[in-house]
Amino acid sequence: MEQPYVNIKTENKIASIEFFHPAHNSLPGDLLAKLANTITEAGNNDEVNVIILKSGGDRTFCAGASFNELISINDAETGKVFFSGFANVINAMRKCPKFIIGRIQGKTVGGGVGVASATDYCMATKFASIKLSELNVGIGPFVVGPAVERKLGLSAMSQIAIDANSFYEAEWARQKGLYNQVFDSLEELDEAVQKFAENLCNYNPEAMKEMKKVFWSGTENWDELLAERAVISGRLVLSEFTKNTLKRFE
Repeated sequence: MEQPYVNIKTENKIASIEFFHPAHNSLPGDLLAKLANTITEAGNNDEVNVIILKSGGDRTFCAGASFNELISINDAETGKVFFSGFANVINAMRKCPKFIIGRIQGKTVGGGVGVASATDYCMATKFASIKLSELNVGIGPFVVGPAVERKLGLSAMSQIAIDANSFYEAEWARQKGLYNQVFDSLEELDEAVQKFAENLCNYNPEAMKEMKKVFWSGTENWDELLAERAVISGRLVLSEFTKNTLKRFE
């Protein structure tokens, strides 16, 4: 079985950050922490003008948080720390002074939708359907909600959060503003992402940095907001309802 990893490769001012976990790229706490740190480091590196964020494998971009870790939460503090994992990644992406291009090759669920939403420009294949499944297991998309709402708007975010059992097609996600472009194949996606990143490297890094600040204005309170949201999820995951629901998945 392949080992989980977070890798970074920097070439010609483009940093490609790739994460992987054999369980459909679901992310445990240690991998989320490493991903957040890697994004922050790339953002602070003068040799980097633009970041590509992607995952390994060809089926699933990210299946959200690690289910095994979720099931093992037994107290509020552990719950808060667990749900802060995606909060820290989203905040690292938000504060990163470089544009982050998302390369979404396949299905993305829960926290994965939050990560895709926190990219600055997102490109996907037609296989990259999305689902906010949190309500399904007795919690809600509290931590990723602000990022998803910022991209899709409150109406579309509410729709997929309430309809927690349904996958929404990549074309729907494009129409709602999550994906900027959708491609028929992985090869076309990779070619387009590379070309787009190379093109961005021709622009003034200072201008891009200032643009990024403008695009994310109004989110300055997210450190506190997402921490508060993590506490809500941490509390709900301990409820009898959620514990019983999770048992069905064991």
